[in-house]
Amino acid sequence: MFELKKSGDQYHFVLKAANGQVILSSQMYASKASAMNGIESVKKNSGNDGMYEKKTAKNGKFHFNLKSSNGQIVGSSQMYAAESGMNNGIESVKKNAPGADVTEVE
Repeated sequence: MFELKKSGDQYHFVLKAANGQVILSSQMYASKASAMNGIESVKKNSGNDGMYEKKTAKNGKFHFNLKSSNGQIVGSSQMYAAESGMNNGIESVKKNAPGADVTEVE
């Protein structure tokens, strides 16, 4: 499920797995419409392996970004202790994003 949240005068979203864990977080958007476009981009691009950018942080932890067709980052993962955790996170996005409902939360 996607949760769309308003923070001040901006919007952002998270994608949650069935267990409620956040698996992808967005940047801040200036409008609700822009955030909804970001959600649609995640749904559209989540099944494409080439849209995932796998990264290793300076502290040795792993994380990934999901990019849109124009190369912009539309979502970022949490940090994972192991590369296998990051890969499982990507698989979870692939599984959960395409058909996920959008819920607005306070």
